[in-house]
Amino acid sequence: MSLAESGPPSLRPDRFERSRLAWALIISLALHLLVWCSYEGGRKLGVWERVRLPAWAKTITRLLEKVPKAEELKPLTDREPPLMFVDVSPHQATPEAPAKSAYYSDKNSQAANPDADKDTGVPRIDGTQIQVVKTEDVAKSKAFPLQPAPLIQPVEPLEEAKPKPTPAPEVQPVKPVEESRPKPTQPKLAPGDLTVGKPDEVPRKDDDQQAKESRPRTIQEALARQQQRTGLAGQKMKQEGGVKRRALVSSLDVRATPFGAYDAEVIAAVQNRWYYLLDSRDFARDRTGKVILEFRLNYDGRITDMKVAENTVDELLCLLCQKAILDPAPFARWPSDMRRLVGADYREVRFSFYYN
Repeated sequence: MSLAESGPPSLRPDRFERSRLAWALIISLALHLLVWCSYEGGRKLGVWERVRLPAWAKTITRLLEKVPKAEELKPLTDREPPLMFVDVSPHQATPEAPAKSAYYSDKNSQAANPDADKDTGVPRIDGTQIQVVKTEDVAKSKAFPLQPAPLIQPVEPLEEAKPKPTPAPEVQPVKPVEESRPKPTQPKLAPGDLTVGKPDEVPRKDDDQQAKESRPRTIQEALARQQQRTGLAGQKMKQEGGVKRRALVSSLDVRATPFGAYDAEVIAAVQNRWYYLLDSRDFARDRTGKVILEFRLNYDGRITDMKVAENTVDELLCLLCQKAILDPAPFARWPSDMRRLVGADYREVRFSFYYN
């Protein structure tokens, strides 16, 4: 008896399987065509408008109607870019604000140049650095340490007023009246004679000026005086260009905002603390680089969600930058106008520190 040898199974579909696949494809296409024709026919005849949808279907329909269409979505390029703070000195301030500006401050200023030889849209500034936006050279002042906030004295409870006995009148001795003595008259001097001069009793104006310039008691007062005298420390930037508007000092197009003065105080406090930390230990002697920090400045002056966006120096210098922001915090609370303008309880702030 002979045995039939069977070969390995084949993966190629046979005729029966091919016919089943063809029928499945035909039935699927017919069902899709039937559903589509039913929907289009009902929509044209108004059948679906007379059909009552269930509650869950109505909810989904309302949600789909609220989704904005593709033509209603604005591209990201149309959004207003974030503004950069620029220190504007009083002699650069102008009453009119520029039509368009990428900078803001507590005062308005318009682009100007001492010599207007060409008009390129941006002023020419003959500085030495290209990292920080600065139109004037402001010398670095001596940084001072943070001062503790004044403690609030507890209020003592008021004691009930008790009637006190009236003291007996005391008899005071009568002082003898001093006789008014006539002032000695100055002898007549011949030409060339010398005499001892008596200091004037009338206070001079220099004394009043020194009294007014006494040592500040709070850090806010010191920062206000520093900004009023010299502004934020820094070197003038270098920028090619030129504008037709003439002025004694080059200036940029800067718009005044309700929170410009607030940000100026925050920047001055951070700058003073950073300089103090660097001078106290003599950090960053020959090191160069930058540190960029991002954080949230809350309406009550607190700093939260701080993160390092970029760091090209070592970790110690990066830590000093973080301490320069966190040590003076919490800052003052936002003014009411500033909070209404922002429309939120916090602002996203980006600080850049440069080691040169």
